[in-house]
Amino acid sequence: MSVRRPVAWTVAVVLFAEAVGVAALNWFLGIVVDRQDMSLAGLDPDMMSVSSKIGGVVFGLYFALCGLVALLVAVRDRPPAGLGRVLLVSAAVVHGLLGAFGWGLVGWHAFLFMIVVLALVVLLLMTYDAQARPVAGVPAAGEGKGDDGSPVSPPPAPTTP
Repeated sequence: MSVRRPVAWTVAVVLFAEAVGVAALNWFLGIVVDRQDMSLAGLDPDMMSVSSKIGGVVFGLYFALCGLVALLVAVRDRPPAGLGRVLLVSAAVVHGLLGAFGWGLVGWHAFLFMIVVLALVVLLLMTYDAQARPVAGVPAAGEGKGDDGSPVSPPPAPTTP
């Protein structure tokens, strides 16, 4: 059994859990801001509360969509293509940026979590990418051969000096 499927399943589970966690955390922060009823630099507290909740839902849906792509990769055992690949690459970039911000704002625990998720997403992309591309110098199956396995063209004739 290859390592690809367990990696894809792990990425899917982690991204779904992260989607729920991000949405719940932002929802909680929106409730806290609403109950504090304090203004930050003249901003409306209700607007801050609503925007925190909307941001949580949007990022939660984004991570859930990325988790769905990883789940489809695991179920189909094929590399992500098109929009799915773009979503997974963007999730890797987002986790790299969140890891950098997390180190400074939250601490090394948040940084470590983000970098582990980044590594899992990159591992998913790389393991399926290695399967899709042939090794350099090795022709793909049936490439450069006739129906009977012989070369399509005969080798060049030797030259005499």
